[in-house]
Order: sequence, then structure tokens, then C-alpha cells
Amino acid sequence: MQPIIHLKNIAKVYKIGAEVIHALRDISLEINKNEYVALMGPSGSGKSTLMNMLGCLDSPTNGEYMLNGIAVAQMLDNELAEVRNKEIGFVFQTFNLLPRSTALDNVMLPLIYAGFNKTDRLQRGKEVLEQVGLGDRIMHKPNELSGGQRQRVAIARALVNHPAIILADEPTGNLDSKTSIEIMALLEEIHKQGNTIVLVTHEEDIAEHAHRIVRLKDGIVERDYKNENIISVSNRLVH
Repeated sequence: MQPIIHLKNIAKVYKIGAEVIHALRDISLEINKNEYVALMGPSGSGKSTLMNMLGCLDSPTNGEYMLNGIAVAQMLDNELAEVRNKEIGFVFQTFNLLPRSTALDNVMLPLIYAGFNKTDRLQRGKEVLEQVGLGDRIMHKPNELSGGQRQRVAIARALVNHPAIILADEPTGNLDSKTSIEIMALLEEIHKQGNTIVLVTHEEDIAEHAHRIVRLKDGIVERDYKNENIISVSNRLVH
């Protein structure tokens, strides 16, 4: 089986004046379909740079990146934007919702860029909001929703285009512990339905929900191992 993500000898170098910063030094990594992987590392480890690389928000200085069979390493910005919209669903710590738009309009936004007609956008938008337990909140705006509900809207938006991968960047960072458990349970259910999830976090207890943990240090993979102590919270899933 061809991996969904294939990184080979990825390096990223930034030049700030006379200073050269090696954010990623030599990353080789494969992630298969329906894996649930946590990327971990302290500040300066390279995990944010790697996340940007995986999400096609940045290009490597050197190396090869294949995403769902597409060679994206040397693509131009407009090409990367198209791949992002089709292949990746993003979930951010800060939700990144449009404040004046309803939950449904926020969720349908990627479908507009993908060229779906209005009927199909409405049907798919309602479908994924039902999936995340917000079928009765589709016309609410972000300021009418709790933090957990906003993150559910963001997760629905991430799912709407049937992406190859869900990239969740500190998805519980702005939530209290009870709501964090609910969001992690929702991600667990999404994984069980066949989605590939890459979770970026610095919190050990959040990483323990993943089935595989990749630890970065100084721009390289320090450890890559199967998680033998998976925290399962699906039986506590709250709609």
C-alpha cells in the first residue's frame, strides 16, 4: 500500500540576515491510510515547520514530499493551495471561523473553492455538521456557540471535502479539560470511520490518544514508536 504521506530527506533552512537556521535537518517519514499519529516536540524542535510542510503551507529546501501520490515538494503557491483544499482538512487551536458567518456557511466554504454547486454544498455541509453533533446549530454564528461547539464546526469544515488527511494543530489548546475530552473523543470516532489523522501537540496526555507518536528534537526525528497506552474516550463521546 502506498503511504498517504511520504517524506524523504526533508530539510528546511531559513536565512535571517547572516544567520542560517536549520528548522528541519533530515526528516524521512511515512504515514499510511487510516493511521492516527501525534507529532510532538518542544519549542524549536521543528514540529511547527513540519506541520506547515505536511499541510502544504510551506515548501522544503531539500527533499521529497509525496501526498496521496502527488509530488508536492516543489510546487508553486497556487498549486499548493489547490492540493490543500482537496487533500487536507485543517483543525486549528484558534478555530479560524468567519465570525459573521453561520456554522453552515463556515463549513461550506471549502466547497465553494472546490467548485461545488449550492445544492451539493448545502447537503454536504448539513451532513458533516450532523456528524459532529451540531445538526441543531447550523444557523448559529461563532459568538453564539461555546468553544467546544466552535471546534466541532472547525472539524466539520475539515471533513467536508473528504480529505485524504486531517491535520489537527493543538486542537484542544483553547478548551477546558472536559471539552478537550469531548473533542478528542470526536477525533477518535472520525479515525474509526477511516480518516487519517495527524495531531500536532506539546501535551503528553493529548498525544496519548494517538496510535503512533513521532517525537522531534532539533529538526530531526528523535523517536517514532507505536503507542502501547492509547487513551480511549469514545464511550464518553458527548453530542
